[in-house]
Amino acid sequence: MGNVGNGLTVDFVDRELEAAVRRTLVRVEEELRLSVATDDRFVTEAAQHLVNAGGKRFRPLLVLLTAHLGDPDAPMVVPAAVVMELTHLATLYHDDVMDEADVRRGAPSANSRWSNSVAILVGDFLFSRAADLAADLGADAVRIQARTFTRLVRGQIAETVGPAAGEDPVAHYLGVVAEKTGSLIATCARFGSGFGGAPPEVVEAVARYGETIGIAFQLSDDLLDIASESTVSGKTPGTDLREGVPTLPVLYALASDESDAAAVRLREILSAGPVTDDALHAEALALLRESAALKRARETVRTYAEDARGQLAPLPDVPARRALESLCDVIADRTS
Repeated sequence: MGNVGNGLTVDFVDRELEAAVRRTLVRVEEELRLSVATDDRFVTEAAQHLVNAGGKRFRPLLVLLTAHLGDPDAPMVVPAAVVMELTHLATLYHDDVMDEADVRRGAPSANSRWSNSVAILVGDFLFSRAADLAADLGADAVRIQARTFTRLVRGQIAETVGPAAGEDPVAHYLGVVAEKTGSLIATCARFGSGFGGAPPEVVEAVARYGETIGIAFQLSDDLLDIASESTVSGKTPGTDLREGVPTLPVLYALASDESDAAAVRLREILSAGPVTDDALHAEALALLRESAALKRARETVRTYAEDARGQLAPLPDVPARRALESLCDVIADRTS
């Protein structure tokens, strides 16, 4: 078993595969730091802020794992992993401004350490570095990365604007997760398998897997924010609740027509918006942890994880496939 970080443990199944991926992840870390180093000391410090804070590195991990469906030593695999992580890190700088976050990965967020303007500009800088590196991957990669970026922004806009009148809030939320998280993870799988030289049908299958497992991954993180007693999700438990972020369990609770006292009380607290009062926050968190809404959200995560497993059917029976299958179990089980 290998820990990717923040509670996400992958069963690599094969020791040689695990050793190879770990060796290459070290190279990715080195290239990440080099890619954001500039002659300007302040820009370098601000750009390396989240790189140095660590994280799951789930996206480069997926690039490297899927590369093992072909040639993992192909020259563009590591640069592709760096492009994907830079793109992800750039979104985090922007997200923290949007969310007015004070902490990211256990460290002060860039916007709280410097300012919103600096955080936005550093995010833009990371996007530009990702685009620059993507140019070395070829025109198709640039186009795919640009279209992925389009989906990321579209998802952020949809989240900011909220569901339209008459739109199902749950369907809207799942669409946002697909755009903001699933799209980038799908591209990670596409880049890894594609630059590793896997056959086209394998690349397409693993890209579909990436989008689906990406949705499951984000939903499981949202559940951990409620269900975990620790900071395994990378945030203080109940942060989304305190900030009024309508994650899946909350949306299920609000849509519930259950008439028992606990469900009614939970809807009463949640419908008022962000739960900032400490006593109400503790009460809502306790009610959510025992609610049918949380159980239903867990079932939703499991459904996505099983759908992702089914999308691996066209892949050859190799250790990399079995490691990808293990991610389905890990993501489904981490919120149980």
